[in-house]
Amino acid sequence: MAGTGVTPGKSPAHPLLVFDAASQWLGIEVLELRDGAARISMLLRREMLNGFGIAHGGMVFAFADTAFALACNPEAGGPARQRTEVTVAAGADITFLASAHAGDILTAHAEHRAGSGRSGVYDIEVRADRPDGTSDVVALFRGRSRTIRGPLPDPLSRPDTGREPAPFPTGNSA
Repeated sequence: MAGTGVTPGKSPAHPLLVFDAASQWLGIEVLELRDGAARISMLLRREMLNGFGIAHGGMVFAFADTAFALACNPEAGGPARQRTEVTVAAGADITFLASAHAGDILTAHAEHRAGSGRSGVYDIEVRADRPDGTSDVVALFRGRSRTIRGPLPDPLSRPDTGREPAPFPTGNSA
């Protein structure tokens, strides 16, 4: 990914994503993180395309959802036994506005819009920066969050748990 240093499969910079095999496979890089906001990027690769040769909607959704999670939990990432709460998705909607293609660099920008008590609303814009220098808004994602209290379990792939997650599928299982 020119200019960003992203390599597919590289461990993302944020501790919350280090044990997230899906985000690692997507090649997500955290560009900016602050309370209630996040900006991430990834290179759209051929294996992320659908049968029409454009970005698979599930890939765009997973990408936007990751920005949502980071904006909700900017300080997360330490051992769960040290955390007493985490913010998770209570619901989400996405509107697809344009197609993205292999070679495009997607950027998701998440911002907290409203909140009350343990719930919040976040808007995420996904843009495609194309090799020819043009850019389009690909999708608008709205996430609704809910904060839950711990103690929280450690992710399966944390070294101190002794458990490993199932490998991420890389080919056709048929």
